[in-house]
Amino acid sequence: MERKALLKLAEELSNARGVSGFEDEVLAVLRRHGGHLGELSEDSLRNLYLSRRENRGGRPMVQLDAHSDEVGFMVRAVRPNGTLAFTPLGGWMPCNIPAHRVLVQTAEGDYIPGVVASKPPHFAGPGERNAVPAVEDMGIDIGASSREEVLRDFHIRIGAPVAPDAAFQYQEGRDLMIGKAFDCRLGCAALVQTLDLLAGKDLAVDVTGAFAVQEEMGMRGAAVTANRVKPDAAIVFEGCPADDTVAEPWLVQTAIRKGPMLRHLDARMITNPRFQRYALDLAEELGIPVQESVRTGGSTNGGAIHLSNLGVPVIVIGIPVRYIHTHYGLATLADVENAARLACALLEGLDGARIGGF
Repeated sequence: MERKALLKLAEELSNARGVSGFEDEVLAVLRRHGGHLGELSEDSLRNLYLSRRENRGGRPMVQLDAHSDEVGFMVRAVRPNGTLAFTPLGGWMPCNIPAHRVLVQTAEGDYIPGVVASKPPHFAGPGERNAVPAVEDMGIDIGASSREEVLRDFHIRIGAPVAPDAAFQYQEGRDLMIGKAFDCRLGCAALVQTLDLLAGKDLAVDVTGAFAVQEEMGMRGAAVTANRVKPDAAIVFEGCPADDTVAEPWLVQTAIRKGPMLRHLDARMITNPRFQRYALDLAEELGIPVQESVRTGGSTNGGAIHLSNLGVPVIVIGIPVRYIHTHYGLATLADVENAARLACALLEGLDGARIGGF
């Protein structure tokens, strides 16, 4: 896939609305851009599978993973004044939620704009001005003035998904992307790019890409994909939190523009050290920039996949994203490209013997 096409894919994936459990628009984009690369299928959770056209069976299976959902919200109730009470889907810091635009799905499936509102400073008491409001005290204002109006005229139902409203932008001179849902839509783009770069090539393994739903709610989709694909090894693509603006220089391990990040540890997985070493050594040999990290918090679908079946060697290829789990992330297209380059090189070097050595 040429750079222009990869950028277009990243833009469409970022702009697609797909909070956990409601990933339909994202799957439509993936079908449109990846359908020519192999066989597409879904399961009842709406996990999407893309099996490489060149698969022939009887060989080790490598699963490529990326999750299709994004953090967002769900309508919990409608207040008498017409504002919507909501609950988060995925991990949010409360201070990042107010004063942002959102899109609320109607009963007809359309999305209408709203604003996350909290008490204006004019009405705040002395103890409220510098306090972060609790999520339960916030509301989404869609312009209604009563509960009846919300139900009758706006057609909003309890349980409606709410997505951040942020448009993708690209600054070519800086190779900088700004947009929402880079966790993990950039991983989805890297997965498609990997299969595209490998199209027509003869490998010693079969490869199935799995775009898992509901990762942000506890890796629920990956628990199913791993049991369906039954991989012998897996590569997880992830949009991972960049730390280059929030950590001391000596602690920075995930900076944008310095290549994908391979993590040794997070809250749910100790990365297979032999697979990890192979990936790091191969990247050095080929001149692919990579970073290493040890994370004491956070997790990826690798946490579910590596414990599936009888155990699976897994590595995570993370694409650095500044300010994930907010309305706006910052990332570079070069980091996406290098993530795909590394995955391709790994797949071209894997066979039964090497996987057995992991």
